[in-house]
Amino acid sequence: MKPDLHPKWYPEAQVICACGNTWTVGATVPEIRTDVCSACHPFFTGEQRIVDTEGQVDRFMRRLRAREEALLEEERRKASRTSPELPLEVLELGTRLENLLTEAGIEKVGDILDILAEKGDEGLTDIKGLGLKALADTKRGLRTHGFVLPGDEPEAEEAEASPEDETAEEAAAAEAA
Repeated sequence: MKPDLHPKWYPEAQVICACGNTWTVGATVPEIRTDVCSACHPFFTGEQRIVDTEGQVDRFMRRLRAREEALLEEERRKASRTSPELPLEVLELGTRLENLLTEAGIEKVGDILDILAEKGDEGLTDIKGLGLKALADTKRGLRTHGFVLPGDEPEAEEAEASPEDETAEEAAAAEAA
């Protein structure tokens, strides 16, 4: 064996933690400095503490806040696109149809939605010069901009109810088998 192969051994090496706790161990260096020990580590002390390594926690919290703000901004923009206070021009229905609606006293998208809710399709087709094609174009424009029409709501509920019917049928088939 080669002489002086092994490092010098210090049987009384001091370990010093950042919290001030010290103890002695055997080591190849006379002094060891550490950031966390069993006296201050959250696992052993039971306290909740986040050890921030190079600002990672702060960076994560900033990203989380930015994401929440972006989601709120998107919801606000989406709500403003489907506001009943929007003018008819937003629907891009065409000059003739916009003029017919304006002459009938309909100036906002909310007015169209109110007529459809109260009188149905006949409420709009009763306007002189406004036929079924114009009604279809108006409804298409409303749906394109994210508006839910009064006649559309029951269909959505039926679509939600159909998976439950299928599971009930599957359960009945399983019981029969």
